[in-house]
Amino acid sequence: MSGRDVGGGASEDARPGDWLLVDSASGPSRRGQILEVLGPAARPHYRVRWDEEHVSLFFPEGHTHVIHAGEKP
Repeated sequence: MSGRDVGGGASEDARPGDWLLVDSASGPSRRGQILEVLGPAARPHYRVRWDEEHVSLFFPEGHTHVIHAGEKP
């Protein structure tokens, strides 16, 4: 998989239009497109439109990967 880990508050240069892939041990993985980057660089969070067609705020933890626009997931 292409992309970079951002879980646990690691700094990441994610931008609107990039994708988040969230791995889950207790269910299916989720994918969403970043609409807006919020918060300080040390603890970024995002407004995300998920594949399920809803929008929410997301604070990355655990196994979250950023796929930059133009990269293959």
